[in-house]
Amino acid sequence: MTDTETLSKLRGVISKLARELNATATDEGLTPTQASVLGLITFRGPLGLTELAQLEGLNPTMLSRVVGRLTELGLIQRDPNPDDLRAVRVEATDAGRQLHERVKLLRTEALGACLDQLPEASAQTIIDALPALDELAQTLRTNR
Repeated sequence: MTDTETLSKLRGVISKLARELNATATDEGLTPTQASVLGLITFRGPLGLTELAQLEGLNPTMLSRVVGRLTELGLIQRDPNPDDLRAVRVEATDAGRQLHERVKLLRTEALGACLDQLPEASAQTIIDALPALDELAQTLRTNR
């Protein structure tokens, strides 16, 4: 297995990458949390607030604020849950889907520009590590 120092470095690098990628959403007027919630709603389709809170790891108060703001901006809409009329589901509007696509494009372009600035061998090493990193992400999700 890997030593604690190496694991700490890996965690740190992943955190830095996430922070830098999340910062691209601010160019579109969203906080990183708002962009993340919008992305999840766009990707997963209509979601109940309880499920959304669990998936995002947010407490209900914070999620309520984020959902309220995204609704005010016209990026998501709240609909009654047909399975439980006391609850609501949220889903992305056309404007929300378009904004999410712009954020994804900005993030993709930022990664591409950075990879182009690295030595070719370093960029290839990162590309080659993608399957292993994806496995790591899936394992983290499963273990959570």
